[in-house]
Amino acid sequence: MDRQPGPIVFFDGVCGLCNASVDWLLARDDRAVLRFAPIQGETALRMLGRLAGNPESWSMVLVDDTGRYRRSDAAIRIVRHLGGWWACIGLLLIIPRGLRDGVYGWVARNRYRFFGRRETCRLPTPAERGRFLP
Repeated sequence: MDRQPGPIVFFDGVCGLCNASVDWLLARDDRAVLRFAPIQGETALRMLGRLAGNPESWSMVLVDDTGRYRRSDAAIRIVRHLGGWWACIGLLLIIPRGLRDGVYGWVARNRYRFFGRRETCRLPTPAERGRFLP
């Protein structure tokens, strides 16, 4: 596993919802803790391996100093990294994973239809560039 500092959020770079989620996280990550990489990129290939199957089945992935998380576990833990009151979102982990992942999976399967699909991965602004990995 790559030993780069800070948690890395892997996201579907062509998904409208995923890109909006990254924008939302960037706006709230006052401590600049989170780093980001498209799941279609070099860093994801190196750290996660080749992703199999239909891109609609791919999930947001978090890699931090405690491990690798997918689906609803990743979403909850990513928001917890924002600190402050956002850490309370961790209480959602008491909901059974099967239920959380069921809702997550439904949204993931329909995200392109509901939120659109881009032709290319998100390009960071010059101010964001240091927080994005290839």
